[in-house]
Amino acid sequence: MRPLILFAHGAGAPSASGWMSGWARRLAVVGGVVTFDYPYMRAGRKTPDRQPALIAAHRAALADARAHRIGPGPVVLAGKSMGSRIGCHVAVEAPEDVSALICFGYPLRGPGGGLRDAVLLALRTPILFVQGTRDPLCRLTELDAVRARMAAPSALHVAEEGDHSLVVSKKGLAARGESQEVVDGRVLDAIRSFLATV
Repeated sequence: MRPLILFAHGAGAPSASGWMSGWARRLAVVGGVVTFDYPYMRAGRKTPDRQPALIAAHRAALADARAHRIGPGPVVLAGKSMGSRIGCHVAVEAPEDVSALICFGYPLRGPGGGLRDAVLLALRTPILFVQGTRDPLCRLTELDAVRARMAAPSALHVAEEGDHSLVVSKKGLAARGESQEVVDGRVLDAIRSFLATV
């Protein structure tokens, strides 16, 4: 059964951004993708809503997506940065509604530098982290330490030389003789393999 994938944007760009649109198209290969915008983004504000409002909006989008889906199947919450973190909170609050989580660039460190691991430690839902090695918001050594303490099954796909958006520099691509499309293809393969296990 094809999963329903609810795909949440990050703090700085809407669901219609180029990055979100590109990944929505790729994810459509493995499931039915639904995107949405948080209220602050719909209102044209730059500053995200407070966390309770974000969680409530995410849960409302999930309820709407479930109400309009055709047929059964697992429900997956995918998200970019902030959207992935809020998806984790939704899964903690309603684990029976979520089969798996896909986090693109999970923001393990907050704007003030604090470690945001509490929600990950509370999770019981299987989760895939997709992280770039140049992501300043999530050092892989710190993520490894958190994963070792998590109760939820977790997997990690690393995009070598990828930034917070998994984008590899032109120099990095040239050094490997690769394109960004090849990097993204490996990410999609990892997602496909992960979803086959949940």
